[in-house]
Amino acid sequence: MTSLYNEHFGLNEAPFSITPNPHFFFAGSGRGSMLEALRYAFASEEGIVTVIGEVGSGKTMLCRMLLDELPDDIDAIYLGNPSFSRNEILDAIAHDLGVSAGSAPTRIDALNAELIRRYADGRRVVLLIDEAHAMPRDSLEEVRLLSNLETSEHKLLNIILFGQPELNQLLAQNDLRQLRERVVQRFELGPLPKSEIADYLAFRLRAAGHRDSFPFAPPAVALIARCSEGITRRINILADKALLSAFARNTRKVEREDVERAARDAGLVAPRKREWKPLAQAAAVLLAIGAAFGLGRMGGADSEASRPGAPNAAVPSAVQEQSTEPAPAPAPAVVVDTSRNELIAEAAQPAASPATVTAPAASADFLADGHLLASAERDLRHWIGHDNAGYTLQIATMRTQNEAQAEDELRRLVQSVPDQAVRVLRRPQSNGQLFIFFLGDFASNADAQQAIARLPDNLRTNQPIVRSHSAVRAGASPTS
Repeated sequence: MTSLYNEHFGLNEAPFSITPNPHFFFAGSGRGSMLEALRYAFASEEGIVTVIGEVGSGKTMLCRMLLDELPDDIDAIYLGNPSFSRNEILDAIAHDLGVSAGSAPTRIDALNAELIRRYADGRRVVLLIDEAHAMPRDSLEEVRLLSNLETSEHKLLNIILFGQPELNQLLAQNDLRQLRERVVQRFELGPLPKSEIADYLAFRLRAAGHRDSFPFAPPAVALIARCSEGITRRINILADKALLSAFARNTRKVEREDVERAARDAGLVAPRKREWKPLAQAAAVLLAIGAAFGLGRMGGADSEASRPGAPNAAVPSAVQEQSTEPAPAPAPAVVVDTSRNELIAEAAQPAASPATVTAPAASADFLADGHLLASAERDLRHWIGHDNAGYTLQIATMRTQNEAQAEDELRRLVQSVPDQAVRVLRRPQSNGQLFIFFLGDFASNADAQQAIARLPDNLRTNQPIVRSHSAVRAGASPTS
């Protein structure tokens, strides 16, 4: 990207380069919490993790952040070439680990021996594959075989696949079902919401050394939001060209006309506004009449839209249809309430049977206790200290150096679910402490999934993660 305007705007470097530089990682809109969840996943989960996002949504940036902030006891292998053949993947991994076939019968055997040696030395190995949607099927099958390398208790290689939505379509095919069933966590990197575009622009400018007033006029920000549809790469391209346009006009204020020039130059046309249609109005009226007579949603009880949690199940109201704004982008599967750092991630499996919950530990009865956090931490240690095959829900995370903030967050969660147990895992971090909040105790994954539907709206819409007892215990280990 151009640097012609850097001095004009008081910048140390180009703020909107499309190169995935970790210095410009924006933690808003769930990015920061997704990064924490990925760190937790490959430190404690045993299987394959997928990260899905559209072109330019920031997958490679997230991958670079993981590589830059790996714990000292984790060795990472990064494969950025999706066209690797089956044998080339093994060769690349072996090269990164310094493995030669030697006397081993096969390359897989040699890799297995090296992974066992590193595991015995207290080291973990994680494989990150970018652009995984473009991998040949044989190569994806090799990934499945690699995921089978294990001791009697633990996987030897954790795998994270970054790809476009086509990866989901690929994994949905019947001949890849064995690989699909080994995916233990699925994350989706969605577009930035319009409300966070200005924050994103301001963050990138500050990271590049900008100290003056925010240069983008509100109409300019609104047009960037519309033309980019929240895709970060498009935002960067438009912002860079708009700054160049303002520089050419010898002004430090970016106006809507600058973004219009940028959009024309980049070929990014704003999506057409929806028009009010009489048919849409009639449909909304019919829906309202049906609801008044208790007819429920159109399509019958067995329709896709009638299933709880089905995508796009809610039919827009007449007020929504009248909107002149473009249709909102699909909500990302991982979102965050930045004021409370609530982690919201996609649940791994659909709901099934009714939930069972044990008696609460940190509950409304304990709100008056000045040591609510300590009580919730003790209960977590007690829960993982017993061998069982239970499950719980991870409903929030918070990284902070202020224990009082974690206590306040716990108190808020307990007030939201006064009849269920809330437990807390505290993990020391280099820049503070990470507090992970768990809710409930369930006999099966299906019970935990069903419990999600019973949560209050402020928690249920966040789609908590189902965690097994063994995964939580592994995450609580001092060496994890």
